[in-house]
Amino acid sequence: MAGRDSILTPELVKVLKIFIFSALALVLVLSFFNEYRADNTGEDRSFKVADSDRIYFQNVRAINYEREIRRDAGMTLFRHRNRLETDTRPTLDLVILLNPSKDEAYVYFELANADWPVRIQTSLSGNQEIFDFANGNNHAHLELFKKLLPAIKGDAEFKLIVGEKSFPLWAGEEEKEALKTIAEDYLRLLAKTN
Repeated sequence: MAGRDSILTPELVKVLKIFIFSALALVLVLSFFNEYRADNTGEDRSFKVADSDRIYFQNVRAINYEREIRRDAGMTLFRHRNRLETDTRPTLDLVILLNPSKDEAYVYFELANADWPVRIQTSLSGNQEIFDFANGNNHAHLELFKKLLPAIKGDAEFKLIVGEKSFPLWAGEEEKEALKTIAEDYLRLLAKTN
């Protein structure tokens, strides 16, 4: 045994250092892009609510709402206390629905004293838009909510058009504040406040 050949030659040590440091740098760089990872579950996450957001809503924000527990649907409905309640005029209330079994939250436009379809007219800074709505599933209500969100945040004037008749919608100061509160609370539930 004349002499043992060393496995870790200086050249091999240099190659290992390069490999280890480049691998660590790559992991560090990719960790900044963690939210862009692929979602291969096939699950619709449009309505998903994190436990912390749900608990915050139920323990802090829900004081502004009237609760209705619907055991048949397995959901809890939250209607704002400052909404307009009338038996004569058509109204459209924005309602938050929590589904604890699926950890989801939905927004629902609840029509009273009228029949679908309806139209919502918004007037903001001289621009008028009209949105047709004929009820629908959770996605239809969410899409209408997203379309109305800039008008809600911008303090627009709203009208509810049923057939050929037009009615003021969310016209009072309390109603406008309630509408903004509902929109903020729903976006916070979905963790989309930005």
